[in-house]
Amino acid sequence: MELKARLLELVRRAACELPEDVLGALARARESEAEPARGTLGTILENCRVARERGVPLCQDTGTLTFFWRVAPGTRQGPLIEAAAWAVREATARGWLRRNTIDALTGASVDDNVAPGIPVHHFAEAEGEPSVTLLLKGGGSENMSRQYSLPDARLGAGRDLAGVRACVLDAVQAIQGQGCAPGILGVCVGADRAEGYAVAKEQLLRPLGDASPVPELAALERRLLEEANSLGVGPMGLGGKTTLLGVKAASRTRLPASFFVTIAYGCWACRRHTAQLEGALE
Repeated sequence: MELKARLLELVRRAACELPEDVLGALARARESEAEPARGTLGTILENCRVARERGVPLCQDTGTLTFFWRVAPGTRQGPLIEAAAWAVREATARGWLRRNTIDALTGASVDDNVAPGIPVHHFAEAEGEPSVTLLLKGGGSENMSRQYSLPDARLGAGRDLAGVRACVLDAVQAIQGQGCAPGILGVCVGADRAEGYAVAKEQLLRPLGDASPVPELAALERRLLEEANSLGVGPMGLGGKTTLLGVKAASRTRLPASFFVTIAYGCWACRRHTAQLEGALE
């Protein structure tokens, strides 16, 4: 299959089919809940079934499209960006993406969803089979993302993992059900402001069943998930035991003067899929 066709199918899958690990987490959460959370999760799962069977977007906000490329050193990026732009235009024309891009200065709609900086591309050099992962992240969840600067006197949070924990739990309390809970949190400890958001968002690509290879962060992920789900926020903020489906954390170095904690909030519609590109880049 040529590159354009693979990318078009990737966009379709990302828009219409929730990943199996997220579907499984939602189904298990439904079985553990009482009403009204049980019914809310049942409606979400039915929505996912209909979207998959009919080939229609599973959320009306088809989100910002971010492509994460893993390619061999020396791979030319231009042809990949051009092929992705074609796939986005074609997917929009076919109704898999809504007209979802607005010129910030004029308010005009960019009807084909392609403009400078959109879609977003991140490239990483890697050995082995090339691949690309696409993340569709809606505006409701993006609005709920947060960034803290430690120390934080309001939270009594210092520059350590206890302070990071305080920031994340404060964010969950503030978000409540907004951004379409149950959510998934990507967390970056350290970095500068811009890199913190990029790293935090990339954590949303991780499977729900994995854990950080850093023991301290793996323990923090487990603790935060348990504590967030004890707050009673629940699906869509209507109460229940399932406020989050996962917490994924990473750390980066920082400047002596700065200690940022950045939280990328992903809604239950964690739309991410990967396409293998073996033979498509020749």
